[in-house]
Formats: sequence, structure tokens, C-alpha cells
Amino acid sequence: MMQSWFPDAKLGIFIHYGIYAVQGIDESWAFFNGKVSYDDYMSQLEGFTASKYDPEAWAELFKKVGAEYVVLTTKHHDGVALWDTKANDLSVVKKTPAGRDLITPYVESLRRHDLKVGFYYSHLDWSHPDYATILPKVEDPAEYAKRFTNRFAYCEPDKQDPARWANFLKFHREQLHELCTEFGKIDLLWFDGEWERDTDQFDMKGLRDQLRAWQPECIFNSRLRDYGDYATPEQGIPIVPPKGPWEFCVTINDSWGYQGQDTNHKSVRQIIRMFAETIGMGGNMLLDVGPYEDGTLQPEQVNRLEGLGDWIKRHSEAVYGTVAGLPIGLFYGASTMNKAKDVLYLIFFDKPFDQIAVKGLTCLPTTATILGSGKELTHKTIGGLGDTPGILWIDIPESEVDPNATVVKLEFDKPITMYLGAGRE
Repeated sequence: MMQSWFPDAKLGIFIHYGIYAVQGIDESWAFFNGKVSYDDYMSQLEGFTASKYDPEAWAELFKKVGAEYVVLTTKHHDGVALWDTKANDLSVVKKTPAGRDLITPYVESLRRHDLKVGFYYSHLDWSHPDYATILPKVEDPAEYAKRFTNRFAYCEPDKQDPARWANFLKFHREQLHELCTEFGKIDLLWFDGEWERDTDQFDMKGLRDQLRAWQPECIFNSRLRDYGDYATPEQGIPIVPPKGPWEFCVTINDSWGYQGQDTNHKSVRQIIRMFAETIGMGGNMLLDVGPYEDGTLQPEQVNRLEGLGDWIKRHSEAVYGTVAGLPIGLFYGASTMNKAKDVLYLIFFDKPFDQIAVKGLTCLPTTATILGSGKELTHKTIGGLGDTPGILWIDIPESEVDPNATVVKLEFDKPITMYLGAGRE
């Protein structure tokens, strides 16, 4: 059940925080893919201190940046919970020097700063002894030999044990019951790890119904398979928007969690461009950070967040309270509209020689200004024939070009109308 706050949020912050930050290796995948042994991976439990964990500082920063919601990895595929789960003993509370629940202060800090509370939770659990006990259903048994080879995910075809799988599902529900009942109102559950089993094996419909009973106003991402509330394209920005509400989740560098060797941080300009293109198609961007083991954020990532936040603050009118802008092809950049659809915000990323152009508008703007400075811009429409409108050309003084992304505000005396046809044949 979609909540009205989500399409209006525009920006969320994703946090991948767990024991994988101790050695700075791939979260969970490091042992799954054989980069390190399982025992070596889990030895990071001994080094996880969260000694400078300060979710209040996180919340202050994220609010300043302009985020509306935050999603924290409560448990990744490695099975290590960040709260004092009673379903088993694999948690930072019982197994690490941190020795305490990290979820409660996170939730309390977000609420103090009026940020929506999101929990990431992985359906799969490569540490649980009863997880790799059944196989997904396939029509061709020969597929087993090709696909079901990793011992953390799958058992041998002749060793399936439905009773043990039922035991895993009991554990799975117990943990979700804790998350949904011990921390107050939860606004969003961000699921992952759904791909190794079928919808009916997880009983996703039953799970959705149970989650609704525990948290009636909570929304769920698409990784409840057919029972989620919104789409979650990952890392690659869509060319066309998914149907319905959606969110683009992306890392600042190439890694979800902290990895010291990964210095391939996107620039502030690149992040602003992705953000503008996302909101221009009606989506949110969920931008990921990977804290150090002690809980502090990487300075390079803070720098990117602050740069994005500075741009949003100066152009907030084109961000909040808006909907998707022009269809692809009408303007070579991103765009948003106000909800009344009588104001159009054109967002362009490169320095024009002298003008920018908009096609397909069948009504003319009354005014054109640079958002931020209020500088009035000259503009005129040239060409057109019959139903096919001419091109609106807007003059852009060099002095008004923003180094990251410039926003032009077009105001109309009625809702915007467009021509999307093929022209005279």
C-alpha cells in the first residue's frame, strides 16, 4: 500500500554497515564467491567495535542534505544482525566488541530529525544452518547441475529437507516480527535476497499480509516479488521510468559497504545529474554510503553528500512538490513540473553555446527565469506547422550557468500541453 510521502520524498540515504567494514571487503559476497573463507570472513566479528557510532550525526547530515528517508542494513546476507535478535545468537550484540543494539539509536535519531525510518533486511541467510535445505523449482532437472552449486545457498538435489526449510522460515518470520514490533513505527522495509527461492517457497503473499498486520502504514520494495509497493532499479539508471512508484538505488563509489581500495567515487556533478534524471522521470534516488567499522562516514562520501545537498537547497523548488517532467526527446536534459503542471523546470548539465531548446510545447510560457538568481531570460518560438509546434529557444547568459546543473523555470498561464505526434506526413 503506497504512502503519499514516498513519491514526494525524492532523496533517500542507504547505509550498508556491518562487520564487512572491519577488513573492508565485499559484504557477504566475499565468502560466498570464495574471495575469503567463511571463517576468515566471520573473524571480523572480533574487530567490530562501532566505537564512534553516532546516528545522531548521521541524521543531522542526511537532513541537511535534503533526504527524506534513510534505510539501514539491519541484516545482510551474512546473517549478522545489528540488533539483539532472540531468533539466534548471531548479532553484533552477542558476538562483537560493540556489544549493543545499533538499531534503537538509529531509529530514535531519525525520528528526532523528522526522517522516515527504513530497514533493509535480507530474506536469505548464508549463515543459517537450515537455509540451504531446499532448491527452487525448475522445469529441467539438468539445471540443478548448472545453477545450484554454492553450498551456502543450495543443497544437493537428493538432500532436500522441507522440515528444515520450515524451520528457517520460522526464524525468518521471528526476526521480521522483532523488527516490526520492537522499534515503533517503521515507514519502509527494503528487502533483498529474494532470488534464490520461489515466491511460494517464501510465501511472499502470506509474508506481505503479516507485515501489514504488524506495520499497517509501512511500504515495501519490489523484492517481496509480486507483493511489493514500488520498483527498485539498482546501480544502472533506467532509460525509461518503471511503471508506478520507483526508486533508483546507487553507490557513491563502486561498493555498497566500506572498501578502502575503492576510490572510484562519482563526482558531485555526476551524482547531481543522476539525481535530476531520476526525479525528472518521477522516481526517488536512494544514495548509498558505507561507514567505516567504527561508524564514522568516509570523508569523500560526506563531501559528495554535502555537494548534492548544496545544489538541492538552491534549487529545492524544482525538486520537492514536483512530478515527472517532459517525455524523453522534448528537452535534452532533465525536467520536472509542479503538481498543477503550469510550471516547468528545465535542468541542463552542460554549458550551452548560447541557447537551450524545448520541443513539443503547444502553449507558450509567460516568463522564463533562472531558478535561484531570478534572472529573466529572453525566449521565442521559431517554426511549426499545423498541429506541430515550433521549437522554444531560450537564451542562457554564460554568467547564469551553474557548474553542476542549471535550472530554468518556465511559468505558464494554464496547465502545460504537448504535441507528441509524428508531424505532417
